[in-house]
Amino acid sequence: MALRIPKAELPTELRENLIKQLGTVPEPVEVTFNNPDVATSNQEFSAKVATWNAADGGLKSFAHMAVAAQVGCSWCLDIGYFQALNQNLDLTKASQVPRWRESDVFTPLERDVMEYAEAMTNTPPTVTDEMSASLLDRLGPAAMVELTVFIGFVNLATRTNTAHGITSQGYADACEIPLAKRPEQTGVASTA
Repeated sequence: MALRIPKAELPTELRENLIKQLGTVPEPVEVTFNNPDVATSNQEFSAKVATWNAADGGLKSFAHMAVAAQVGCSWCLDIGYFQALNQNLDLTKASQVPRWRESDVFTPLERDVMEYAEAMTNTPPTVTDEMSASLLDRLGPAAMVELTVFIGFVNLATRTNTAHGITSQGYADACEIPLAKRPEQTGVASTA
């Protein structure tokens, strides 16, 4: 897939900071910078989201990757796996997120979070009262609100990147364990 919107020139300081942080400039930033107001607002909100700490960071990372796998955003899956490495998460688990339903490495809570992330991502959403109540009981209200808004934000990012034609930049190449491929599926994710 080719970019559907050309890359914009970034301010020098921003470009240099991104290269220092990630080794390269993320294409989503370059594409979004065609509208600097949108790009700046997105970066500010993304930075604010990264400071939230009521919900476990590992659970949020797995939720992010589950959404990316479902939507088909290879860029988000790529950067999510790279971030899992940098957050010292279990890379065996992180590598299995795209096929979490078939893998036996996840805890019941991790599975429920990924199921919730997929249910929020389905169109229309398929979140049930039981699913929400179960997570609320285990996470508490503050973490549940955070997780839900986080998944909504991830949906914005994954769908935007996919619509813009942005694909993997090879961030996950730094990880020692290969990222598992998502099983071929069509339509709405299974809820079983």
